Amino acid sequence: MEKSTILTADVLDILFEGRNKAYGAYDLRKTYNKRMTVSITVMLSSVCLMSMGFAFSGKKGKAAGDIIQSDTVTLIVIEPPVKPIEPPPPPALKPPAPPQDLNIKTLKNTVYKIVQDNQVSENERPPEVKDLETARIGAFNSIGGEDEGLVIAPPGDPKGTTGVTEIKRDDEDDDGIFVSVQIESEYPGGTSAWQRFLNRNLRYPQDAIDQGVEGFVTVQFVVDKEGNVSNVEAVSGPAELRAEAIRVIKKSGKWTPAIQNGRQVKSYKKQPIGFRLNVD
Repeated sequence: MEKSTILTADVLDILFEGRNKAYGAYDLRKTYNKRMTVSITVMLSSVCLMSMGFAFSGKKGKAAGDIIQSDTVTLIVIEPPVKPIEPPPPPALKPPAPPQDLNIKTLKNTVYKIVQDNQVSENERPPEVKDLETARIGAFNSIGGEDEGLVIAPPGDPKGTTGVTEIKRDDEDDDGIFVSVQIESEYPGGTSAWQRFLNRNLRYPQDAIDQGVEGFVTVQFVVDKEGNVSNVEAVSGPAELRAEAIRVIKKSGKWTPAIQNGRQVKSYKKQPIGFRLNVD
């Protein structure tokens, strides 16, 4: 290489001066920057395309709501509206005491003590029994007429019972199961968890698909204090879909019990399940 061209020559040309440049190493180093630029451009393009794909798929999943799509049918998850918590009724007010008749003789209530006779003054002596029969007991002595009023006890029960009738609560049936509660029982995890469970386990009956049957099935069951499900039955809906709705409720496991007055109670639960065929 000429001395006049050393300062303007490329570093690779200086290193490979007098060597076989066709061997391969010279060409690899010569095109290194170009290959790196192409690689970085391809990688960034792939990342952008993947990010856009995830963004669009997330929006689509959010818009889907609580409708579960499949190739053949659509299973609709319906959550009953939450009842507002009603405040407990105010306590009953006691009736006011009848006004005291000031014209009736009143004798002061006496606290009896055992002492010697000479230690009792005239003012501290207890009233005679005959005086108590026609007077009222009060906080002080007063002069007035005799008390002739009588207090008559209510008649007794000829059968010897107490005469008290137990009134059944309106929100509880004979088996101690609440029909109306402040907070209803629900599937653990709420509506989203219930939707995922139906998506994995609910199957549209083939007979119903062949006959074009669709609609809503309301299933009634009992959730006890521990969340166990029992007495499962379909109370409304197409007959072709009832068996599948009952099956999936029995398979749902334990539920979160209902709350009444701050405690877990045994209650009825009605859960609607919707079946809808996809229209091509």
